[in-house]
Order: sequence, then C-alpha cells, then structure tokens
Amino acid sequence: MRQIVLRVLGTALVFMSAMGLTVPAVSSARAQEAAAPANDAPAADDEADDEAARFAAFTKAMTNVKLVGRFTIAGDDDKDPIRDEYTISSVAKVGEADLWIVSARIRYGSVDLTLPVPVEVKWAGKTPVITLDNVTIPGLGTFSSRVVIDGPLYAGTWQHDAVGGHMFGKIVPVEAPEKVPATKSGEER
Repeated sequence: MRQIVLRVLGTALVFMSAMGLTVPAVSSARAQEAAAPANDAPAADDEADDEAARFAAFTKAMTNVKLVGRFTIAGDDDKDPIRDEYTISSVAKVGEADLWIVSARIRYGSVDLTLPVPVEVKWAGKTPVITLDNVTIPGLGTFSSRVVIDGPLYAGTWQHDAVGGHMFGKIVPVEAPEKVPATKSGEER
C-alpha cells in the first residue's frame, strides 16, 4: 500500500514539481541564434511567434483540467493498470529557460493540497513533454519521468527509485475550478 501511495505522490510530482531542479544553461542553438546576423531577423520573428503560440496553446490546454488515467508497474504484467487522477488549476512559463510553474492538486488518503512548483517542459516540435530527470525529493526518493501531452491525451513513463512503469490517460476540463481546502487558520489558499 505504501508503494502505491508513494507512486501516486511521485506521479503527481511529475506534473507539479522538480524541487531542486536547476535552470538549464542556454543551449548552443540559442547561443547561435543570438549570434546570428541581423538579416535573419524575420525568421527569428516567425520563430518567436511560433514559440508564443505553442506556449499559449500549452497554457490553455493545461489550465483547469484533470488528468484522468491509469499507470502500470513494470514487472507486474499480469495486473490491471491502476487508476490515477490529478487536477491542474494552472501553468505559467517562467523566464527564458524550459521552466514552468504548475499548480496541481494532490489528493490521496488524508493529504489534500495544491502546490505551485516549477517543472521542466521540453518540446518535440509543437508537442510538450514534461520531463523529470533523476530528481531527489527529500523523504520520498528519486524520480524520473517523460510525459507527452498530445491534444486531449497524455502518455509516458515514470520511475520512482527502483520501481517504474507507464502512465496514460485523457485530459478533461474541470467544470468549475475546485476550491482548495482552507488552511488551519481557516483562510482559503
């Protein structure tokens, strides 16, 4: 049971956290773009427009949604996939790197909280890939994941310490944004 609870938390962290994740250095492609001659400016403008459109589409697709699906555990091939669900209230781009803030709600057992935490999003053309690479979460373990967001669907792989598997499902709109439980002082978060 503890493994499933940690798996649920770990998968949620894929979508909302990369605690300790450092901002990646500027890629050599970006450095070359910065050094390109001024006559390349129209192409750079088109590229910036494409990037802005891609970021806007990702933001819209991942705001007030639930990821409803299943996950498997590698090696347990005879077992049915286990149900998963995550509520994401918002995503926002942070700076020039690949970092985004994802505000996601985690609910399992007595835990019910929303955390705004940075994640890394890589792009395969116009397709976002949420990436976590050997990130250690104190007290929980080390996590890696690759989750492709493809229209109304998501799919990917996950790894939590020595256990891993696949995850997949659909992205559905939340009818009305869910209220986050009040803090101990009685104020809404």
